[in-house]
Amino acid sequence: MGYVHDTAMSQFVPPNQIGVSAGTWTLTVASNVWSNDRTAADASFTAYIPIPIPSNSVALKGCKLVSIEFMYLIGTAAADAFATFALYKDTFAVSGTLNSSAVVSGVTVDAAHDTSAERYAANEHRAVITLDTPVFIDNDEHYHVEAVVDCAGTTVFKIFGAIVNYTLRV
Repeated sequence: MGYVHDTAMSQFVPPNQIGVSAGTWTLTVASNVWSNDRTAADASFTAYIPIPIPSNSVALKGCKLVSIEFMYLIGTAAADAFATFALYKDTFAVSGTLNSSAVVSGVTVDAAHDTSAERYAANEHRAVITLDTPVFIDNDEHYHVEAVVDCAGTTVFKIFGAIVNYTLRV
C-alpha cells in the first residue's frame, strides 16, 4: 500500500450547496453555467460556504485546508457594503454539550478583495481566502466561510460556487 501526499487537491462546491440567510434566490442556468441568483432588493444576507473535505482522527493525516475561492457576480449596481470573509471552525460536541463555532484568525484575502469597496463593486469576482497556516481537519471539526453582503435596491447578486484547495495525506 502506498502513501499519498498530494498538495494540489481541490473540491468544487456548486452554487446550490452554498446557503443564504435571506432574500429570494433562484437556481438558474444560462449557456450551461449554473448560478444561484438573488432578486434585487435593498437588504442584507449572509452566504454560508461549506467546506466539504474529509477529516481524519489521526494527527497530520487526511485533509489540510489551504484556501477557498468564492466565485460571484455583482451586477446592475454595486452593493452598499460587503463585510470581510470570515472563516469559522465548527467543533462537534461530545454527548450532552452543544456544538461550537469560532472565527479562525490568520486568514488573508487576496489583494483584489481585501477591502469592502473591492468586494462589493459591480463586477465578476473570484475572491481567494487563504489560511496563513493551513490546518489538518480533525474528525470532530468542520470549517465554513461566511460572507455578509448588504445589497442596494438594484443590486443583482449571483453565486457561481466555490473551490476548496487542500493537501491530501493518507
